[in-house]
Amino acid sequence: MLVHEAVATRLWRDGAQTATRDVPAEVAVAIVANGTTHAVMMATPADLEDFAVGFALSEGLIDELADIERFEILEHDNGAEARLWLVEAQAQRASARRRAMAGPSGCGLCGIESLDEAMRTVLPITGQLQMSRSEVLYAMSQLRPAQTLHALTHAVHAAGLFNTDTGVLIVREDVGRHNALDKLVGAAARAGLSPDRSVLLLTSRVSIEMVQKAATLGTSIIVAVSAPTNLAIRVAEQAGITLCAIARADGFEVFSHPDRIVTDAG
Repeated sequence: MLVHEAVATRLWRDGAQTATRDVPAEVAVAIVANGTTHAVMMATPADLEDFAVGFALSEGLIDELADIERFEILEHDNGAEARLWLVEAQAQRASARRRAMAGPSGCGLCGIESLDEAMRTVLPITGQLQMSRSEVLYAMSQLRPAQTLHALTHAVHAAGLFNTDTGVLIVREDVGRHNALDKLVGAAARAGLSPDRSVLLLTSRVSIEMVQKAATLGTSIIVAVSAPTNLAIRVAEQAGITLCAIARADGFEVFSHPDRIVTDAG
């Protein structure tokens, strides 16, 4: 499937001229577990294996990668299916809490029938990672150069996992900010990565679902370019997550658990 496409435009700058621009692809992706559709999301058709695994983890369809016996991606004329076959116990649990969800790009809570489900409790994060101001800014500076699809289209979000010990950065992109983070959750799980020494980097605002998904990932520090919602701050505080936001080249603001951000040496 195409991840991006060159389209014709009429460019108005100093007069009018014909031009082309790369735009991100957006398709319907059905998450299907043991033959039952649990969600239909509009997403960029890249890293769909990561998306399927990350969605299943962050939405509670599975507890660990081993709960998936096998999976496959099927392409159709009007979208794609991510088919998962879960172990029996997880299949029964998933069936009991089945969600039917179809929404626009980045729709996070569409179709949730229970307010309790939307406000689900997350497991507390106890990681002891600490970062200085300069380390946070350096990690964030590495995200933009790694956003290859954004460089082409200027129309997608990114979620990145930056290891503070090795400097390794894993990035996933999508038209939806939730989808990008789900892809990152899946990529980390499939690679067997530990989030203990890593910081989560986001190009989007931070809403409650983003904090819930970050808790699934297990990272103790979030850094985002945009502001958080009040509910996101509250959940981050409860979950033991340090939430840094409004990150710019000259600084950022810390909204919860500020003790993980320390003064630069010297």
